[in-house]
Amino acid sequence: MWSVLWAAVRSKAPYVTFPVAFVVGLVGYHLEWFLRGDPSPTAEEEKSISEQREERKLQEIAGKDLTKVVSLKDKLEFAPRAVLNRNRAEKS
Repeated sequence: MWSVLWAAVRSKAPYVTFPVAFVVGLVGYHLEWFLRGDPSPTAEEEKSISEQREERKLQEIAGKDLTKVVSLKDKLEFAPRAVLNRNRAEKS
């Protein structure tokens, strides 16, 4: 008799587990919402990520003189490093 009972419990477990997990999750969600309250969105949260990124970039370049750039002849970082720097011309 016990084997039949355990077989029935084992076969019906998903039908019992899902509603129990759903109720526990629902109660936990509403309890957390009740304890934390409804946060009002600030001005930073209302902006999209791309807007925040563009504002940050504008603030970074606000005080810089954009007409003065390094010459590509002087700037060698864009070239890949050769093995033991044999192929790279020396700056004089």
